[in-house]
Amino acid sequence: MDEAGLDMRARTSFFALSGTSGTTALEFAIVAPVFLAMVLGGIYGGLMMFSMGSLQDAVEEAARCWSVKTTICTDASSTQTYAQSHYYGPAVSPTFVASNGSCGHNVTGSINYSFAFYYRTMNVPLTATACFP
Repeated sequence: MDEAGLDMRARTSFFALSGTSGTTALEFAIVAPVFLAMVLGGIYGGLMMFSMGSLQDAVEEAARCWSVKTTICTDASSTQTYAQSHYYGPAVSPTFVASNGSCGHNVTGSINYSFAFYYRTMNVPLTATACFP
C-alpha cells in the first residue's frame, strides 16, 4: 500500500475517535446540579429573608400597639394575639412573648424556619425583638 492510502486511513480513524456528539450532555450533567442548588438556595434564602422581615415588622407593630393603642392591646395576651395577626410570612407559626422591660413594652418573636436540603431537613432559628416606650 502506498503512503497516501495509509495517511488517509490514519486521518479517518482519528476523526472517528474524536466525535463530539455527547459533550453537550456531559457538560449539562456537570453543570445542572450546581445550577439547581444555586436556584433552590436562592429561593429558600429569599423566603427566609421574607419571613425574618415579617417577624420583625410584627414585633415592632405589637410593641407600638401595647404602648399607644391601649384599647386594642390591653395586656400581654392581647398583644401576642395582635403580633400573631400581623405576621405574614410563610406557613410557620411564630411564638410571641410580650413583657414589660426596662425600655418599655418589649415584644419578642421566634420561629424555627425549616427547609429541605438534599436528603435532610435544616432548621434555622429566627428571632426578633422590639421595645417601645
